Amino acid sequence: MTRRLVLASQSPARLQLLRQAGLNPEVVVSGVDESTVNAPRVGELVALLAAAKAGAVAKNETDALVIGADSLLEFRGQPLGKPADAADARVRWQRMAGRSGVLHTGQAVFDVQDGGVVRRDVGVSSTVVHFADPTPAELDAYLATGEPLAVAGAFTLDGLGAPFVRRVEGDPAAVVGLSLQLLRTQLAALGLTITDLWQR
Repeated sequence: MTRRLVLASQSPARLQLLRQAGLNPEVVVSGVDESTVNAPRVGELVALLAAAKAGAVAKNETDALVIGADSLLEFRGQPLGKPADAADARVRWQRMAGRSGVLHTGQAVFDVQDGGVVRRDVGVSSTVVHFADPTPAELDAYLATGEPLAVAGAFTLDGLGAPFVRRVEGDPAAVVGLSLQLLRTQLAALGLTITDLWQR
């Protein structure tokens, strides 16, 4: 089966995950203003954001599978996206060190045919992340790289932040940015098989 696959996200980590899973999506940035989307719970918020991104891109497609995704770290009941600056990232890490949070990743798959969305599936993958306690020198070095400023929760599991994560309980791919297991079940719900979309 040949279907055009579109990733409605500019995240390099999400694109890399899909490529490693044998998929070859095109990237189309949604342009959604995330500040306009609200929900009482973090899991609901990432689901709404993922659907908004997929929906925005789907409007300009005629025949494609559009994947939207969004991630937020829930720490002590509060959603944490990307830090505002290095000072904000430092404060977050000082609070998170030695503790745990829940990384919520919302995913939306929209099936666009003949210019309209004929089917859609929206889900959330939530994973508990246990943080290590970096030394002041380690934290200074990590912040100096700029990496924590570009990602939700100010950490990565697939980059320089990996040594500062003790363990995860749940789907590690979802912490990176996109749950491949959830994607597989979402495609199945739409009557599709992920193996049919493999490009290798």
